[in-house]
Amino acid sequence: MKTPHLLRVEQGATELSPLFEAARSLGLRIGWLEWGAAAAPVPPGLEAAAGEGALRAVSVGGERTVSVKPRTGAPVLRDLLREHFRGCALVLVQGEVGDLPLLRREGEVYKVASGAVVRTFDATHLAEALRRARPFESEAAAAPPASAASR
Repeated sequence: MKTPHLLRVEQGATELSPLFEAARSLGLRIGWLEWGAAAAPVPPGLEAAAGEGALRAVSVGGERTVSVKPRTGAPVLRDLLREHFRGCALVLVQGEVGDLPLLRREGEVYKVASGAVVRTFDATHLAEALRRARPFESEAAAAPPASAASR
């Protein structure tokens, strides 16, 4: 499985809507993960089934699917990506997970801060950057080690 790009966000999804639209126009998918947030109220039937030990409890309606999966222990990001975000080019994460680059929208401009490096994009160019292998790495992470560069 190809791991999606991960960017930390502090803004809400509606504030980033031009990015969602630009990605969709390129045939790319964006996922949304709220890390460490309390789960919203769960439909009572799903809560009861999960409480009884169902592997997964799912409710399907006209436009939404809600899934509840009981979990023990701390969440594992890699497992969440594999299970819920397969096929996504980007997952936007609200919350503190490792040292992810921070995405912030300022007017029509998107800024991605990775270490001391800040890259600026419009929505279309940011979506296009998702097709590259490592578009958001800091210079320190992208540069080869000094010993390898001197060979």
